[in-house]
Amino acid sequence: MLSASSLSSSPNSKKSYGHESPPTSRAGPTMHSNQKPFSYLQSNNDPEAEEDEDDDEEPEITFDDDEDEFGLPSIASMRRKGKRKPLNKGKDPGGSSNSLTSPLGSDFGSAHWRMNSGDIAEERSGNTIPLYPTAKPTVGKILRPQYKDILRDPANALHLIAHPVLPQGAPQKEVEEHSARIGRINKFKRILQSSTITLPDLRSTAWSGIPVEVRSMTWQLLLGYLPASSERRVTTLERKRKEYLEAVRQAFEKSTATSEIGMTPSVASSKGRGRGLDEAIWHQISIDVPRTNPHLELYSYEATQRSLERILYVWAIRHPASGYVQGINDLVTPFWQVFLGAYITDPDIESGMDPGQLPKAVLDAVEADSFWCLTKLLDGIQDNYIFAQPGIQRQVASLRDLTTRIDKTLATHLEKEGVEFIQFSFRWMNCLLMREISVKNTIRMWDTYLAEERGFSDFHLYVCAAFLVKWSDQLVKMDFQEIMMFLQSLPTRSWTEKDIELLLSEAFIWQSLFRGSSAHLKGQSTKVGNGMVGMGPG
Repeated sequence: MLSASSLSSSPNSKKSYGHESPPTSRAGPTMHSNQKPFSYLQSNNDPEAEEDEDDDEEPEITFDDDEDEFGLPSIASMRRKGKRKPLNKGKDPGGSSNSLTSPLGSDFGSAHWRMNSGDIAEERSGNTIPLYPTAKPTVGKILRPQYKDILRDPANALHLIAHPVLPQGAPQKEVEEHSARIGRINKFKRILQSSTITLPDLRSTAWSGIPVEVRSMTWQLLLGYLPASSERRVTTLERKRKEYLEAVRQAFEKSTATSEIGMTPSVASSKGRGRGLDEAIWHQISIDVPRTNPHLELYSYEATQRSLERILYVWAIRHPASGYVQGINDLVTPFWQVFLGAYITDPDIESGMDPGQLPKAVLDAVEADSFWCLTKLLDGIQDNYIFAQPGIQRQVASLRDLTTRIDKTLATHLEKEGVEFIQFSFRWMNCLLMREISVKNTIRMWDTYLAEERGFSDFHLYVCAAFLVKWSDQLVKMDFQEIMMFLQSLPTRSWTEKDIELLLSEAFIWQSLFRGSSAHLKGQSTKVGNGMVGMGPG
Protein backbone atom coordinates (compact mmCIF):
# COMPACT_ATOMS: atom_id res chain seq x y z
CA MET A 1 0.00 0.00 0.00
CA LEU A 2 1.33 3.39 -0.91
CA SER A 3 1.19 6.11 1.69
CA ALA A 4 0.99 9.85 1.36
CA SER A 5 4.73 10.22 1.30
CA SER A 6 5.10 7.75 -1.55
CA LEU A 7 2.42 9.41 -3.67
CA SER A 8 3.62 12.95 -3.07
CA SER A 9 6.56 14.62 -4.72
CA SER A 10 9.88 12.97 -4.03
CA PRO A 11 13.45 13.66 -5.13
CA ASN A 12 12.67 11.63 -8.24
CA SER A 13 9.32 13.25 -8.92
CA LYS A 14 9.23 15.77 -11.69
CA LYS A 15 7.19 18.89 -12.13
CA SER A 16 7.06 19.13 -15.90
CA TYR A 17 8.01 22.19 -17.90
CA GLY A 18 9.58 20.83 -21.07
CA HIS A 19 8.23 18.68 -23.86
CA GLU A 20 9.00 15.22 -25.18
CA SER A 21 10.44 14.74 -28.62
CA PRO A 22 7.62 14.37 -31.11
CA PRO A 23 6.87 11.23 -33.06
CA THR A 24 7.95 11.66 -36.65
CA SER A 25 5.62 9.37 -38.51
CA ARG A 26 2.78 6.93 -38.15
CA ALA A 27 0.93 4.29 -40.06
CA GLY A 28 -2.55 4.92 -41.30
CA PRO A 29 -4.36 7.77 -43.01
CA THR A 30 -3.08 11.31 -43.02
CA MET A 31 -4.61 14.60 -43.98
CA HIS A 32 -3.66 16.29 -47.20
CA SER A 33 -0.72 18.62 -46.75
CA ASN A 34 -2.79 21.59 -47.86
CA GLN A 35 -5.75 20.73 -45.67
CA LYS A 36 -5.53 22.48 -42.36
CA PRO A 37 -8.72 21.94 -40.40
CA PHE A 38 -10.26 25.35 -40.08
CA SER A 39 -10.34 26.23 -36.42
CA TYR A 40 -10.74 29.45 -34.57
CA LEU A 41 -8.11 27.98 -32.23
CA GLN A 42 -5.82 26.70 -34.91
CA SER A 43 -2.76 28.89 -34.73
CA ASN A 44 -0.36 29.78 -31.97
CA ASN A 45 1.93 32.73 -31.42
CA ASP A 46 3.65 31.46 -28.30
CA PRO A 47 7.31 32.52 -28.18
CA GLU A 48 8.33 28.93 -27.50
CA ALA A 49 6.47 27.78 -30.57
CA GLU A 50 8.21 30.35 -32.72
CA GLU A 51 11.63 29.35 -31.45
CA ASP A 52 10.93 25.69 -32.16
CA GLU A 53 9.87 26.21 -35.77
CA ASP A 54 12.34 25.10 -38.43
CA ASP A 55 13.83 27.79 -40.60
CA ASP A 56 12.53 26.18 -43.78
CA GLU A 57 8.91 26.20 -42.70
CA GLU A 58 6.42 28.69 -44.00
CA PRO A 59 6.37 31.98 -42.06
CA GLU A 60 3.86 32.34 -39.26
CA ILE A 61 0.83 34.53 -39.70
CA THR A 62 1.10 37.51 -37.40
CA PHE A 63 -1.74 39.09 -35.52
CA ASP A 64 -2.76 42.52 -34.44
CA ASP A 65 -1.74 43.56 -30.93
CA ASP A 66 -5.31 44.71 -30.39
CA GLU A 67 -6.59 41.13 -30.64
CA ASP A 68 -6.92 38.69 -27.77
CA GLU A 69 -6.33 34.95 -27.91
CA PHE A 70 -9.61 34.46 -29.80
CA GLY A 71 -8.92 37.06 -32.48
CA LEU A 72 -11.36 39.39 -30.74
CA PRO A 73 -10.68 42.88 -29.39
CA SER A 74 -8.41 42.60 -26.38
CA ILE A 75 -9.45 44.09 -23.06
CA ALA A 76 -6.69 46.65 -23.42
CA SER A 77 -7.89 47.74 -26.84
CA MET A 78 -11.47 47.97 -25.60
CA ARG A 79 -10.33 50.28 -22.85
CA ARG A 80 -8.67 52.48 -25.47
CA LYS A 81 -11.38 52.42 -28.11
CA GLY A 82 -14.56 52.05 -26.11
CA LYS A 83 -17.75 51.14 -27.94
CA ARG A 84 -17.37 49.29 -31.21
CA LYS A 85 -19.38 50.06 -34.30
CA PRO A 86 -21.90 47.36 -35.21
CA LEU A 87 -20.71 44.90 -37.83
CA ASN A 88 -22.01 44.95 -41.37
CA LYS A 89 -24.93 42.56 -41.47
CA GLY A 90 -24.87 39.85 -44.11
CA LYS A 91 -21.09 39.68 -44.22
CA ASP A 92 -19.71 36.22 -44.99
CA PRO A 93 -18.51 34.82 -41.63
CA GLY A 94 -16.69 31.88 -43.11
CA GLY A 95 -13.04 31.12 -43.55
CA SER A 96 -10.89 29.02 -45.81
CA SER A 97 -8.04 26.57 -45.58
CA ASN A 98 -5.73 29.19 -47.02
CA SER A 99 -6.20 31.87 -44.41
CA LEU A 100 -7.32 32.41 -40.88
CA THR A 101 -10.10 34.94 -41.21
CA SER A 102 -12.16 35.93 -38.23
CA PRO A 103 -15.76 34.73 -38.05
CA LEU A 104 -16.61 38.25 -36.99
CA GLY A 105 -15.64 39.93 -40.20
CA SER A 106 -12.77 42.18 -41.23
CA ASP A 107 -13.22 44.50 -38.25
CA PHE A 108 -11.13 42.05 -36.27
CA GLY A 109 -8.50 41.06 -38.83
CA SER A 110 -7.01 37.58 -38.79
CA ALA A 111 -8.28 35.34 -36.02
CA HIS A 112 -5.82 33.90 -33.59
CA TRP A 113 -8.09 31.85 -31.33
CA ARG A 114 -5.52 30.39 -28.96
CA MET A 115 -7.16 30.03 -25.59
CA ASN A 116 -5.62 30.09 -22.18
CA SER A 117 -6.19 27.01 -20.10
CA GLY A 118 -7.14 28.40 -16.72
CA ASP A 119 -10.53 27.76 -15.22
CA ILE A 120 -12.98 30.62 -14.73
CA ALA A 121 -11.29 32.81 -17.31
CA GLU A 122 -8.14 33.04 -15.21
CA GLU A 123 -5.84 35.71 -16.62
CA ARG A 124 -2.21 35.02 -17.46
CA SER A 125 0.81 37.22 -17.81
CA GLY A 126 1.84 37.03 -21.42
CA ASN A 127 2.40 33.58 -22.86
CA THR A 128 4.56 32.20 -20.06
CA ILE A 129 3.81 28.87 -18.46
CA PRO A 130 3.01 29.58 -14.80
CA LEU A 131 4.89 28.13 -11.88
CA TYR A 132 3.14 25.27 -10.17
CA PRO A 133 2.50 24.74 -6.47
CA THR A 134 4.64 22.45 -4.36
CA ALA A 135 3.13 19.10 -3.42
CA LYS A 136 1.92 18.70 0.15
CA PRO A 137 3.12 15.32 1.47
CA THR A 138 0.92 15.50 4.58
CA VAL A 139 -2.42 15.35 2.80
CA GLY A 140 -2.54 11.55 2.98
CA LYS A 141 -3.64 10.18 -0.40
CA ILE A 142 -3.54 6.38 -0.24
CA LEU A 143 -3.76 3.83 -3.03
CA ARG A 144 -6.56 1.36 -2.46
CA PRO A 145 -5.11 -2.02 -1.39
CA GLN A 146 -7.70 -3.69 -3.65
CA TYR A 147 -6.64 -1.73 -6.74
CA LYS A 148 -5.90 -4.89 -8.74
CA ASP A 149 -9.48 -6.09 -8.27
CA ILE A 150 -10.81 -2.68 -9.32
CA LEU A 151 -8.57 -2.72 -12.40
CA ARG A 152 -10.10 -6.02 -13.43
CA ASP A 153 -13.72 -4.97 -12.83
CA PRO A 154 -14.83 -1.53 -11.54
CA ALA A 155 -17.82 -3.19 -9.85
CA ASN A 156 -15.38 -4.63 -7.30
CA ALA A 157 -15.11 -1.15 -5.79
CA LEU A 158 -18.79 -1.04 -4.89
CA HIS A 159 -18.48 -3.23 -1.79
CA LEU A 160 -15.57 -1.07 -0.56
CA ILE A 161 -17.75 2.00 -0.12
CA ALA A 162 -17.78 3.05 3.54
CA HIS A 163 -19.89 5.76 5.15
CA PRO A 164 -18.40 7.96 7.87
CA VAL A 165 -20.19 8.02 11.20
CA LEU A 166 -21.56 11.37 12.27
CA PRO A 167 -20.57 12.60 15.72
CA GLN A 168 -23.15 12.49 18.46
CA GLY A 169 -25.25 15.61 18.67
CA ALA A 170 -24.84 16.48 14.99
CA PRO A 171 -27.43 19.02 13.75
CA GLN A 172 -30.64 17.52 12.42
CA LYS A 173 -30.06 19.02 8.97
CA GLU A 174 -26.65 17.36 8.77
CA VAL A 175 -28.13 14.03 9.86
CA GLU A 176 -30.81 14.25 7.17
CA GLU A 177 -28.29 15.14 4.45
CA HIS A 178 -26.04 12.28 5.54
CA SER A 179 -28.92 9.82 5.48
CA ALA A 180 -30.06 11.05 2.05
CA ARG A 181 -26.56 10.66 0.65
CA ILE A 182 -26.27 7.09 1.90
CA GLY A 183 -29.66 6.30 0.41
CA ARG A 184 -28.59 7.76 -2.93
CA ILE A 185 -25.35 5.77 -3.00
CA ASN A 186 -27.26 2.59 -2.21
CA LYS A 187 -29.66 3.32 -5.06
CA PHE A 188 -26.74 3.51 -7.48
CA LYS A 189 -25.22 0.34 -6.02
CA ARG A 190 -28.43 -1.61 -6.61
CA ILE A 191 -28.41 -0.54 -10.27
CA LEU A 192 -24.69 -1.09 -10.83
CA GLN A 193 -24.59 -4.52 -9.18
CA SER A 194 -27.23 -5.93 -11.52
CA SER A 195 -26.10 -8.64 -13.93
CA THR A 196 -27.56 -6.51 -16.73
CA ILE A 197 -27.69 -2.80 -15.95
CA THR A 198 -30.84 -0.95 -17.01
CA LEU A 199 -29.41 2.17 -18.64
CA PRO A 200 -32.66 4.22 -18.57
CA ASP A 201 -32.80 3.75 -14.79
CA LEU A 202 -29.14 4.70 -14.47
CA ARG A 203 -29.65 7.83 -16.59
CA SER A 204 -32.68 8.92 -14.59
CA THR A 205 -30.83 8.45 -11.31
CA ALA A 206 -27.66 10.18 -12.55
CA TRP A 207 -29.40 13.33 -13.79
CA SER A 208 -29.42 14.93 -10.34
CA GLY A 209 -25.77 14.13 -9.69
CA ILE A 210 -23.61 11.07 -9.15
CA PRO A 211 -21.90 10.37 -5.81
CA VAL A 212 -18.13 10.40 -6.18
CA GLU A 213 -17.90 6.80 -4.94
CA VAL A 214 -19.74 5.47 -8.01
CA ARG A 215 -19.02 8.19 -10.57
CA SER A 216 -16.19 6.51 -12.48
CA MET A 217 -18.12 3.33 -13.29
CA THR A 218 -21.34 5.24 -13.97
CA TRP A 219 -19.69 7.58 -16.46
CA GLN A 220 -18.15 4.68 -18.36
CA LEU A 221 -21.53 2.95 -18.58
CA LEU A 222 -23.44 6.06 -19.67
CA LEU A 223 -20.89 6.73 -22.41
CA GLY A 224 -21.23 3.18 -23.70
CA TYR A 225 -17.60 2.33 -22.96
CA LEU A 226 -18.51 -0.33 -20.40
CA PRO A 227 -21.12 -2.88 -21.54
CA ALA A 228 -24.32 -3.16 -19.53
CA SER A 229 -23.77 -6.90 -19.15
CA SER A 230 -21.53 -7.82 -16.23
CA GLU A 231 -20.41 -10.96 -18.07
CA ARG A 232 -18.81 -8.90 -20.86
CA ARG A 233 -17.31 -6.18 -18.67
CA VAL A 234 -13.98 -7.81 -17.78
CA THR A 235 -13.14 -8.97 -21.30
CA THR A 236 -14.20 -5.65 -22.84
CA LEU A 237 -11.99 -3.64 -20.49
CA GLU A 238 -9.02 -5.90 -21.10
CA ARG A 239 -9.45 -5.73 -24.88
CA LYS A 240 -9.95 -1.95 -25.09
CA ARG A 241 -7.01 -1.20 -22.82
CA LYS A 242 -4.73 -3.45 -24.86
CA GLU A 243 -5.98 -1.82 -28.06
CA TYR A 244 -5.11 1.64 -26.76
CA LEU A 245 -1.65 0.61 -25.56
CA GLU A 246 -0.99 -0.89 -28.99
CA ALA A 247 -2.10 2.37 -30.63
CA VAL A 248 0.35 4.27 -28.43
CA ARG A 249 3.13 1.85 -29.33
CA GLN A 250 2.48 2.24 -33.04
CA ALA A 251 2.30 6.03 -32.80
CA PHE A 252 5.54 6.44 -30.89
CA GLU A 253 7.75 3.51 -31.89
CA LYS A 254 9.22 5.20 -34.99
CA SER A 255 10.12 8.26 -32.97
CA THR A 256 11.94 6.01 -30.51
CA ALA A 257 13.72 4.18 -33.32
CA THR A 258 14.81 7.48 -34.81
CA SER A 259 16.27 8.61 -31.50
CA GLU A 260 18.17 5.35 -31.15
CA ILE A 261 20.13 5.95 -34.35
CA GLY A 262 21.12 9.42 -33.23
CA MET A 263 18.82 11.46 -35.44
CA THR A 264 16.60 14.02 -33.74
CA PRO A 265 12.88 13.85 -34.58
CA SER A 266 12.93 17.36 -36.03
CA VAL A 267 15.71 16.40 -38.45
CA ALA A 268 13.98 13.16 -39.36
CA SER A 269 10.70 14.89 -40.06
CA SER A 270 12.35 17.43 -42.32
CA LYS A 271 13.37 14.57 -44.62
CA GLY A 272 9.79 14.17 -45.73
CA ARG A 273 6.94 16.67 -45.77
CA GLY A 274 4.48 13.81 -45.23
CA ARG A 275 5.71 13.53 -41.68
CA GLY A 276 5.35 17.21 -40.93
CA LEU A 277 1.66 17.00 -40.05
CA ASP A 278 2.30 14.53 -37.24
CA GLU A 279 5.05 16.69 -35.83
CA ALA A 280 2.85 19.78 -36.07
CA ILE A 281 0.11 18.03 -34.11
CA TRP A 282 2.53 16.90 -31.43
CA HIS A 283 4.12 20.34 -31.26
CA GLN A 284 0.79 22.02 -30.53
CA ILE A 285 -0.21 19.38 -27.98
CA SER A 286 3.12 19.70 -26.18
CA ILE A 287 2.49 23.44 -25.88
CA ASP A 288 -1.11 23.15 -24.70
CA VAL A 289 -0.80 20.38 -22.12
CA PRO A 290 1.41 22.30 -19.65
CA ARG A 291 -1.15 25.12 -19.82
CA THR A 292 -4.04 22.81 -18.94
CA ASN A 293 -5.46 23.57 -15.48
CA PRO A 294 -2.18 25.19 -14.37
CA HIS A 295 -3.71 26.25 -11.06
CA LEU A 296 -4.26 22.59 -10.04
CA GLU A 297 -1.26 20.73 -8.68
CA LEU A 298 -2.36 17.40 -10.16
CA TYR A 299 -1.71 18.70 -13.68
CA SER A 300 1.80 19.95 -12.93
CA TYR A 301 3.36 16.50 -12.65
CA GLU A 302 5.25 14.91 -15.50
CA ALA A 303 3.24 11.68 -15.26
CA THR A 304 0.00 13.60 -15.73
CA GLN A 305 1.26 15.68 -18.63
CA ARG A 306 2.85 12.78 -20.51
CA SER A 307 -0.38 10.80 -20.16
CA LEU A 308 -2.52 13.66 -21.50
CA GLU A 309 -0.11 14.18 -24.40
CA ARG A 310 -0.37 10.56 -25.45
CA ILE A 311 -4.18 10.56 -25.23
CA LEU A 312 -4.50 13.70 -27.34
CA TYR A 313 -1.93 12.66 -29.92
CA VAL A 314 -3.37 9.19 -30.48
CA TRP A 315 -6.87 10.66 -30.73
CA ALA A 316 -5.70 13.25 -33.27
CA ILE A 317 -3.99 10.81 -35.62
CA ARG A 318 -6.97 8.47 -35.48
CA HIS A 319 -9.31 11.32 -36.45
CA PRO A 320 -7.66 13.03 -39.44
CA ALA A 321 -10.87 14.85 -40.42
CA SER A 322 -10.41 17.13 -37.46
CA GLY A 323 -6.96 16.45 -36.07
CA TYR A 324 -6.10 18.12 -32.82
CA VAL A 325 -7.93 21.36 -32.05
CA GLN A 326 -7.06 23.51 -29.08
CA GLY A 327 -9.70 23.11 -26.42
CA ILE A 328 -9.84 19.32 -26.67
CA ASN A 329 -7.05 19.27 -24.09
CA ASP A 330 -9.56 20.64 -21.58
CA LEU A 331 -12.17 18.00 -22.36
CA VAL A 332 -10.01 15.03 -21.43
CA THR A 333 -9.22 16.26 -17.90
CA PRO A 334 -12.56 15.45 -16.18
CA PHE A 335 -12.24 11.85 -17.34
CA TRP A 336 -8.62 11.56 -16.25
CA GLN A 337 -9.35 13.07 -12.84
CA VAL A 338 -12.50 11.03 -12.14
CA PHE A 339 -10.99 7.72 -13.27
CA LEU A 340 -7.78 8.25 -11.30
CA GLY A 341 -9.81 9.01 -8.18
CA ALA A 342 -11.39 5.55 -8.31
CA TYR A 343 -8.08 4.00 -7.21
CA ILE A 344 -7.36 6.42 -4.34
CA THR A 345 -9.02 6.29 -0.93
CA ASP A 346 -9.48 10.06 -1.02
CA PRO A 347 -10.99 10.84 -4.44
CA ASP A 348 -10.25 14.56 -4.02
CA ILE A 349 -6.95 14.26 -5.85
CA GLU A 350 -6.42 17.77 -7.20
CA SER A 351 -3.49 18.19 -4.81
CA GLY A 352 -1.31 16.20 -2.45
CA MET A 353 -0.09 13.35 -4.67
CA ASP A 354 2.17 12.62 -7.61
CA PRO A 355 0.49 10.17 -10.03
CA GLY A 356 3.95 9.07 -11.14
CA GLN A 357 4.30 7.17 -7.86
CA LEU A 358 1.31 4.95 -8.65
CA PRO A 359 1.69 1.46 -10.16
CA LYS A 360 2.10 1.55 -13.92
CA ALA A 361 -0.95 -0.69 -14.37
CA VAL A 362 -3.14 1.94 -12.70
CA LEU A 363 -1.87 4.81 -14.85
CA ASP A 364 -2.17 2.70 -18.00
CA ALA A 365 -5.80 1.88 -17.18
CA VAL A 366 -6.68 5.49 -16.33
CA GLU A 367 -5.09 6.66 -19.57
CA ALA A 368 -6.79 4.06 -21.76
CA ASP A 369 -10.20 4.55 -20.16
CA SER A 370 -9.86 8.34 -20.53
CA PHE A 371 -8.94 7.97 -24.20
CA TRP A 372 -11.94 5.82 -25.06
CA CYS A 373 -14.39 7.97 -23.10
CA LEU A 374 -13.02 11.15 -24.70
CA THR A 375 -13.50 9.44 -28.06
CA LYS A 376 -17.11 8.59 -27.20
CA LEU A 377 -17.79 12.19 -26.16
CA LEU A 378 -16.20 13.73 -29.25
CA ASP A 379 -17.97 11.30 -31.57
CA GLY A 380 -21.20 13.05 -30.57
CA ILE A 381 -19.91 16.59 -31.20
CA GLN A 382 -17.31 16.06 -33.92
CA ASP A 383 -18.92 18.77 -36.07
CA ASN A 384 -17.49 21.20 -33.52
CA TYR A 385 -13.94 20.34 -34.56
CA ILE A 386 -13.93 19.41 -38.24
CA PHE A 387 -13.13 21.81 -41.08
CA ALA A 388 -14.95 25.15 -40.60
CA GLN A 389 -16.34 23.93 -37.24
CA PRO A 390 -19.95 23.96 -38.48
CA GLY A 391 -21.26 22.52 -35.22
CA ILE A 392 -20.09 25.51 -33.21
CA GLN A 393 -21.36 27.95 -35.82
CA ARG A 394 -24.82 26.35 -35.63
CA GLN A 395 -24.80 26.40 -31.85
CA VAL A 396 -23.81 30.06 -31.69
CA ALA A 397 -26.64 30.95 -34.08
CA SER A 398 -29.07 28.83 -32.05
CA LEU A 399 -27.96 30.50 -28.83
CA ARG A 400 -28.68 33.92 -30.31
CA ASP A 401 -32.15 32.77 -31.37
CA LEU A 402 -32.85 31.08 -28.05
CA THR A 403 -31.76 34.14 -26.07
CA THR A 404 -34.19 36.24 -28.10
CA ARG A 405 -36.99 33.86 -27.14
CA ILE A 406 -36.08 33.73 -23.46
CA ASP A 407 -35.05 37.33 -22.80
CA LYS A 408 -35.78 39.70 -25.68
CA THR A 409 -34.66 42.71 -23.64
CA LEU A 410 -31.18 41.28 -23.22
CA ALA A 411 -30.94 40.17 -26.85
CA THR A 412 -31.99 43.63 -28.05
CA HIS A 413 -29.47 45.33 -25.78
CA LEU A 414 -26.61 43.13 -26.99
CA GLU A 415 -27.52 43.92 -30.59
CA LYS A 416 -27.76 47.63 -29.83
CA GLU A 417 -24.27 47.61 -28.31
CA GLY A 418 -22.85 45.74 -31.29
CA VAL A 419 -22.05 42.58 -29.33
CA GLU A 420 -21.84 39.51 -31.55
CA PHE A 421 -22.60 36.17 -29.88
CA ILE A 422 -19.52 34.58 -31.47
CA GLN A 423 -17.37 36.96 -29.45
CA PHE A 424 -18.17 35.35 -26.11
CA SER A 425 -19.96 32.07 -26.81
CA PHE A 426 -17.44 30.43 -29.12
CA ARG A 427 -15.39 29.42 -26.10
CA TRP A 428 -18.52 28.23 -24.30
CA MET A 429 -19.22 25.80 -27.13
CA ASN A 430 -15.65 24.79 -27.90
CA CYS A 431 -14.68 24.06 -24.28
CA LEU A 432 -18.15 23.21 -22.91
CA LEU A 433 -17.94 26.06 -20.37
CA MET A 434 -14.82 24.56 -18.79
CA ARG A 435 -13.06 27.94 -18.94
CA GLU A 436 -15.94 29.56 -17.05
CA ILE A 437 -16.37 27.16 -14.11
CA SER A 438 -14.06 25.01 -12.00
CA VAL A 439 -13.13 21.43 -12.85
CA LYS A 440 -15.11 20.14 -9.87
CA ASN A 441 -18.21 22.01 -11.02
CA THR A 442 -17.61 20.79 -14.57
CA ILE A 443 -17.61 17.22 -13.30
CA ARG A 444 -20.96 17.79 -11.60
CA MET A 445 -22.33 19.33 -14.80
CA TRP A 446 -21.16 16.35 -16.81
CA ASP A 447 -23.12 14.01 -14.54
CA THR A 448 -26.25 15.57 -16.02
CA TYR A 449 -24.85 15.86 -19.55
CA LEU A 450 -24.11 12.13 -19.56
CA ALA A 451 -27.60 11.39 -18.27
CA GLU A 452 -29.10 13.31 -21.20
CA GLU A 453 -29.31 11.54 -24.56
CA ARG A 454 -27.58 14.49 -26.30
CA GLY A 455 -26.18 16.30 -23.32
CA PHE A 456 -22.97 17.64 -24.85
CA SER A 457 -24.73 19.03 -27.91
CA ASP A 458 -28.42 19.85 -27.52
CA PHE A 459 -28.68 20.22 -23.74
CA HIS A 460 -25.44 22.20 -23.56
CA LEU A 461 -27.07 24.85 -25.75
CA TYR A 462 -29.81 25.37 -23.16
CA VAL A 463 -27.24 25.46 -20.37
CA CYS A 464 -25.40 28.24 -22.23
CA ALA A 465 -28.67 30.14 -22.64
CA ALA A 466 -29.43 29.82 -18.93
CA PHE A 467 -25.85 30.84 -18.17
CA LEU A 468 -26.11 34.01 -20.27
CA VAL A 469 -29.56 35.01 -19.03
CA LYS A 470 -28.36 34.60 -15.44
CA TRP A 471 -26.33 37.80 -15.88
CA SER A 472 -29.10 39.70 -17.69
CA ASP A 473 -29.74 42.29 -14.98
CA GLN A 474 -26.09 43.33 -15.00
CA LEU A 475 -25.56 43.14 -18.76
CA VAL A 476 -28.46 45.39 -19.75
CA LYS A 477 -26.82 48.22 -17.78
CA MET A 478 -23.47 47.90 -19.56
CA ASP A 479 -22.02 49.24 -22.78
CA PHE A 480 -20.02 47.19 -25.29
CA GLN A 481 -16.71 47.50 -23.49
CA GLU A 482 -18.18 46.60 -20.11
CA ILE A 483 -20.16 43.68 -21.53
CA MET A 484 -17.11 42.14 -23.17
CA MET A 485 -14.92 42.56 -20.11
CA PHE A 486 -17.63 41.08 -17.88
CA LEU A 487 -18.28 38.06 -20.10
CA GLN A 488 -14.57 37.33 -20.42
CA SER A 489 -14.18 37.11 -16.64
CA LEU A 490 -17.48 36.05 -15.12
CA PRO A 491 -17.82 36.02 -11.30
CA THR A 492 -18.11 32.25 -10.90
CA ARG A 493 -15.12 31.58 -8.65
CA SER A 494 -17.32 31.11 -5.60
CA TRP A 495 -19.85 28.88 -7.35
CA THR A 496 -20.78 25.67 -5.58
CA GLU A 497 -22.53 22.51 -6.68
CA LYS A 498 -25.84 24.16 -5.78
CA ASP A 499 -25.19 26.93 -8.31
CA ILE A 500 -24.54 24.31 -10.99
CA GLU A 501 -27.71 22.43 -10.09
CA LEU A 502 -29.75 25.63 -10.34
CA LEU A 503 -28.23 26.34 -13.75
CA LEU A 504 -29.02 22.81 -14.95
CA SER A 505 -32.59 23.06 -13.68
CA GLU A 506 -33.13 26.33 -15.54
CA ALA A 507 -31.67 24.76 -18.68
CA PHE A 508 -34.04 21.82 -18.31
CA ILE A 509 -37.01 24.22 -18.25
CA TRP A 510 -35.84 26.01 -21.40
CA GLN A 511 -35.32 22.70 -23.15
CA SER A 512 -38.80 21.53 -22.15
CA LEU A 513 -40.34 24.78 -23.42
CA PHE A 514 -38.43 25.38 -26.63
CA ARG A 515 -37.04 22.12 -27.99
CA GLY A 516 -38.79 21.60 -31.32
CA SER A 517 -40.88 24.74 -30.83
CA SER A 518 -42.26 26.55 -33.86
CA ALA A 519 -41.07 29.89 -35.17
CA HIS A 520 -43.99 31.81 -33.66
CA LEU A 521 -42.30 31.55 -30.26
CA LYS A 522 -39.61 33.93 -31.45
CA GLY A 523 -39.53 37.16 -29.55
CA GLN A 524 -41.50 35.97 -26.54
CA SER A 525 -39.74 36.86 -23.31
CA THR A 526 -40.22 34.28 -20.58
CA LYS A 527 -37.76 34.75 -17.73
CA VAL A 528 -37.89 32.26 -14.87
CA GLY A 529 -37.24 32.84 -11.22
CA ASN A 530 -35.06 31.05 -8.72
CA GLY A 531 -35.82 28.09 -6.51
CA MET A 532 -35.77 25.35 -9.16
CA VAL A 533 -32.95 23.21 -7.81
CA GLY A 534 -33.68 19.54 -8.35
CA MET A 535 -35.89 19.92 -11.40
CA GLY A 536 -35.25 17.46 -14.17
CA PRO A 537 -35.44 13.71 -14.63
CA GLY A 538 -35.00 11.54 -11.55
